[in-house]
Amino acid sequence: MSFVSPLFLWYFMPLTLAALLVLPRTWRNGVIAVASLVFYATGSGSSTLLLLACIVVNFLAGPWLQPKEHEPEPVAKRRRYLLIGVVGFDLAILLVWKYLGFATEQLASLARLFGGDFPVTHLTLVIGISFFTFHHISYVVDIYRGERPALRDPVSFITYIAMFPQLAAGPIVRYREISEQLPQLRTHRLDDIASGFPRFALGLTKKVVIADSLAPMVDACFATPPDKMTFAVAWLGALGFTLQLYFDFSGYSDMAIGLGRMLGFRLPENFARPYSSVTVTEFWRRWHMSLSRWFRDYVYIPLGGNRHGTAHTYRNLAIVFVLTGFWHGANWTYLVWGVYHGILLVIERARRWDRPPASVGHQLGRRALTLLLVIIGWIFFKSTTLGAAFAMLGNMFLPDFTGLTDSVAAALTNQRLLLLLLALVIVFLPARPLGPYLESTRSPQATALRITVLTVGLAYSAILVATGTFSPFLYYQF
Repeated sequence: MSFVSPLFLWYFMPLTLAALLVLPRTWRNGVIAVASLVFYATGSGSSTLLLLACIVVNFLAGPWLQPKEHEPEPVAKRRRYLLIGVVGFDLAILLVWKYLGFATEQLASLARLFGGDFPVTHLTLVIGISFFTFHHISYVVDIYRGERPALRDPVSFITYIAMFPQLAAGPIVRYREISEQLPQLRTHRLDDIASGFPRFALGLTKKVVIADSLAPMVDACFATPPDKMTFAVAWLGALGFTLQLYFDFSGYSDMAIGLGRMLGFRLPENFARPYSSVTVTEFWRRWHMSLSRWFRDYVYIPLGGNRHGTAHTYRNLAIVFVLTGFWHGANWTYLVWGVYHGILLVIERARRWDRPPASVGHQLGRRALTLLLVIIGWIFFKSTTLGAAFAMLGNMFLPDFTGLTDSVAAALTNQRLLLLLLALVIVFLPARPLGPYLESTRSPQATALRITVLTVGLAYSAILVATGTFSPFLYYQF
């Protein structure tokens, strides 16, 4: 089930909210847990059993991982071994279901070089597996460190892990960020709905009106064969995907945060105008912020962070971004994208370019350069093969006058061109992130924005959803 499907918008969401309003407050987590499992089962079918198995293992391990005061060394060692075992179990599930096909394909290719054969195994990708795996790891590690107590109530644990707003594509909610919200009985349920719904409507508008409208044009550009690729097609595809991905994923995040607020939870922000960054380092503080924070807390800092000298810092950054690349997908293009960003961050840190320049002119120049570097990275992220990515990049930096191909010209309608320009304006103009501004500010400008989103944007989005002109979220595949 998708947030932009009629089933979700017309039936599932209203019924869930109605149940929360009508039933006693003490039933909140139970309603959310049941609704979340139903939500997941409608899209994942039998894969729900895998999710439940992971939930059972991590929930049962939680109390045994909790540190005790003045515990002897043998007990501490058993806790450490248990943590390694549980995290190993979570990662093994992720590796098998997400990467087994890719690994066997590489072994089969290697075997063919020597005249042999190797069977290729493909498993159906489990929706949200990258996200609920990270939630489970966050839970057990935070308990092991003594930062938060283990949950004794299985319903509350299911609510955290399977909460449907963030289950399929985030934000990645660290246990420490939500543990204190799980037992609370919020009293202002109508206020939560009134605050969260405009944020949900904003995300729906970003996704359906802008991202989905740009998708056919972007797909046409990236489907162009390398021998027919032109300068205009390459740049149109690169800019189009840069905007499509942002409005698709930030739209999902807005919808998830708005839904979470309507359910009584405050989920972490995931975007803060990333394309306004003046360094790549700053970009990663603004793009998919929940993922960056997760890797910082559970990989970068445990590896030593920047505490053991320059060489170790660069090594830790490289490890994090190799993992970031492969976390997004089982393809060499994702690995190259992650390594590319890791190299950029190392260069910025080595040259001390990770600090924003003082003058306005230098800031504008660095912002343009950062955006160009990010766009180059998105070429690898979107392309299905490294050859296709390098072909598009080559045409981006070799100007010609052949224009658009027939298929791309047909996909670039006047409406899509207008939305492309509108998306560029929205990305560059706002003085602050629109999501939190829309949700928390009571200024006349924010009120006007809420009214516009809840009337024009929501109505037009509903029409597009009703006519079936929507597509799955891009991050559902991760």
